[in-house]
Amino acid sequence: MDTLTVDKICKEYEGEPLLTDLSLEVHTGEMLCLLGRSGSGKSTLLRIIAGIEPADSGRILWNGEDISALPANRRGFGLMFQDFALFPHLTVRENVAFGLKLMKLAPDEISRRTDEALDQVNMRSFAARRVTDLSGGEQQRVALARSLAPRPRLLMLDEPLGALDRALRGQLQEELREQLNRTGIPSIYVTHDQDEALALSDRIALLHNGRIEQAGSASDVYAHPASLWVADFLGMTNLLKGEVSNLAPFTIKTAHGSFRPLPQGAPPKGFQGTLLLKPYSLDLVPDAGGMNTLTGKVLMSAFQVDHYLLKLQVEPGLVFSFSVQEQVRDGETVHLRFKPESLLWFEELP
Repeated sequence: MDTLTVDKICKEYEGEPLLTDLSLEVHTGEMLCLLGRSGSGKSTLLRIIAGIEPADSGRILWNGEDISALPANRRGFGLMFQDFALFPHLTVRENVAFGLKLMKLAPDEISRRTDEALDQVNMRSFAARRVTDLSGGEQQRVALARSLAPRPRLLMLDEPLGALDRALRGQLQEELREQLNRTGIPSIYVTHDQDEALALSDRIALLHNGRIEQAGSASDVYAHPASLWVADFLGMTNLLKGEVSNLAPFTIKTAHGSFRPLPQGAPPKGFQGTLLLKPYSLDLVPDAGGMNTLTGKVLMSAFQVDHYLLKLQVEPGLVFSFSVQEQVRDGETVHLRFKPESLLWFEELP
């Protein structure tokens, strides 16, 4: 199994830390989505891994061997950009073959690898067309074929769907995932779109303040965000300030009722923090009061194919979003009861 190891990479930009002791690993057949807001250093990290830009300190290793000093053309890594960087005056075949010619391969080898790469993305029949005659989705496939043709041992994709409209991005996400699965090449996929990361990745790593805030499978990270920042970034913003009112059973008292999440750590009684109410695993109940119950006024109930999106005003200026299975009327007062697993306690304040 091949393994890329990023070991304690540090990088400053204009005198300010951009990446700080950043470490991660990627293995054969795995897609790691590097997720973070614009300016968080995602693209800089890719350039460092590729050898295009040096780190201030730290190491890049391939199968345990330090390759930090190797130039980009000797690392055997592929990099695909958001704008595709295709040559408009060349045909599809010529674009895919371009990098192979720079490698000074024999003509028959160039032809064989070009055909192989075009077959991988189902674009062989477009080989003679100019890329300017292709749709955005077709150009994306050509860019991927060009990245695959040199048979890289690692593929890095920097927001490759970012320039496409949302409908086309949704269609191509599934295709891209299938294509990369077929190759088995380990890949790092950079995006700021959490939906895209959750749909594509084997693992996600969330980058914040130059560090990996949390890494793991998409389902684990979504189910167990490690911090308020992670929860907020993933769109979970139903937050109540509270304090520990009891330890056995573990109980959180808030201005809108008392809640019993699953036990987490052992904060002392009276400790203040933040309770996250996840938008799912809850029921509409007829009565207010009782443990794990929140009351509010319905501002909107919108049909969303397999659920209703509920906008609930808990107090003036405080509106939460939930997913419920039955429709309620706008303006109605409703009561929601949460399962313990849909409540998370953070020992930090917003």
